[in-house]
Amino acid sequence: MTTCGRGLRRALGASPRPTWRRALSDTRGRLKPEYDAVVAAYLQRFGVNTAVFERRHVIGGAAVTEEIIPGFKFSRASYLLSLLRPQIYSELELKKHGLRLHLRNPYSFTPMLEESAGGKVPRSLLLGTDMAENQKQIAQFSRKDAQAFPKYEAFMDRLALAIDPLLDSAPVDLEAFQRGSLLQRLKMLSTLKPLWQAGCILGAQLPRYHQVLTAPAAKVLDQWFESEPLKATLATDAVIGTMTDPYIPGSGYVLLHHVMGNLEGIRGAWGYVQGGMGALSDAIASSATAHGVSIFTKKTVAKVQVSSGGRVQGVVLQDGSEVRSKVVLSNASPQITFLKLTPQEWLPEEFVARITQLDTKSPVTKINVAVNRLPDFLAAPNTPRGQPLPHHQCSIHLNCEDTLLVHQAFEDALDGLPSKRPLIELCIPSSLDPTLAPPGCHVVSIFTQYTPYTLAGGKAWDEQQRNAYADRVFDCIEAYAPGFKGSVVGRDILTPPDLERVFGLPGGNVFHCAMSLDQLYFARPVPLHSGYRSPVRGLYLCGSGAHPGGGVMGAAGRNAAHVVFRDLRSM
Repeated sequence: MTTCGRGLRRALGASPRPTWRRALSDTRGRLKPEYDAVVAAYLQRFGVNTAVFERRHVIGGAAVTEEIIPGFKFSRASYLLSLLRPQIYSELELKKHGLRLHLRNPYSFTPMLEESAGGKVPRSLLLGTDMAENQKQIAQFSRKDAQAFPKYEAFMDRLALAIDPLLDSAPVDLEAFQRGSLLQRLKMLSTLKPLWQAGCILGAQLPRYHQVLTAPAAKVLDQWFESEPLKATLATDAVIGTMTDPYIPGSGYVLLHHVMGNLEGIRGAWGYVQGGMGALSDAIASSATAHGVSIFTKKTVAKVQVSSGGRVQGVVLQDGSEVRSKVVLSNASPQITFLKLTPQEWLPEEFVARITQLDTKSPVTKINVAVNRLPDFLAAPNTPRGQPLPHHQCSIHLNCEDTLLVHQAFEDALDGLPSKRPLIELCIPSSLDPTLAPPGCHVVSIFTQYTPYTLAGGKAWDEQQRNAYADRVFDCIEAYAPGFKGSVVGRDILTPPDLERVFGLPGGNVFHCAMSLDQLYFARPVPLHSGYRSPVRGLYLCGSGAHPGGGVMGAAGRNAAHVVFRDLRSM
């Protein structure tokens, strides 16, 4: 369903390439009245007859490539790849199905806004995979920090290594463990293995790592470093996509995002997908259809059908078509799945109340920009011919000279105001992938925060408000890269309400619900229902609102497929 239509929501994506269009047109008009399962690539490989329904004209949810401005192809929502689980690449044979990646090295660029005396170029911080070069860069701001940085990276790598096994299995079902028979409990002991592995890896350092997960990111970073440009650059990983700031407890957990991923065997690496993020969906969809999955676009699921015995029977589409199935997997948000699509009489009141109370606040406005030349940063001037330089392939952090700037941007949003100096992460994927834009031109992805869902005084975003905020962002970029505003050919502005309307992200939250400690592992989406099964037998949650959470990761879908397959086998 858009239960896998939004379905392939965060973890997939699709660009409208000819091979994929053919695959879709082959399945259109051949909707069968019955399938074993409504959703995804893994179940079909297990021999389960599967269908996927997508509400939009293009499959992939928030990971899509769209040509909004003629000649310019944008990763319209999600824009970088790192967190996708390594097993998915190999098990679904994604490279065989056309996936091509561009690794970024260097990967992070933070230019400074500072007065330049005597024609001196402002400083900047450029980080990549060469640790010696990283230390040289950091030493501009602090020799002490340059010495500490390799130790910090090793410390965070170890934590990421410990958490890694937890990502690839369902959380321990403590209630089932408590009420099960002795034999059932013995069988369930294997589910404790990832927790045991994590404890063994962290060992005696567990208290220090516990602090990373629970403390404010600023406190964690202050214990390691003294220079603000380095701390602010690292702090962006703690707040990206979340309505929090580095001074709030628990923000330290999201610091892991910059080291948790794995691209081409390189831990912590981030990259661009050739053809935009939608090409990832192309590859997954190609793998799925090669194994017999039926995929349908412009097929909105209106309702999950439940039998009189309280078991899933299938789905009803918006056009009135009924599709019967033994199981339904939803990659829609928990709110859409359980509050809009599932008949409420089959859900416990307490469960519905908890879903209603999920924190979905989002600070994100995404701006996709077409430009006729590369941004020319004062801290790293362009070549005379304007060819891409190493820093152009990076995540470019603006308004990040100091963690207090991030805090102040957050404080603005608490008052219902878009940040006066927004936190800006700017990426130029066409610097490595020229297929995205006409010759000499580029696509620029601008991920900004903080923008509240509802403006002060209860006002909704309108066209004037959108443009005023985008103009403010462009003014900020202009200060670092004069001439940027004059290079703009067109733009696409997506505020939190727009992200909700277009992609089904509740509150515009790119993770479906906050990645706070009270909404992770045992408690994602809610306590006692973290193992992908829902209160309705045969209905499963498999998107970013399920464990282990958001990002273009695919772990929730893969884990849920294994749970479903075991349940089908035991029927």
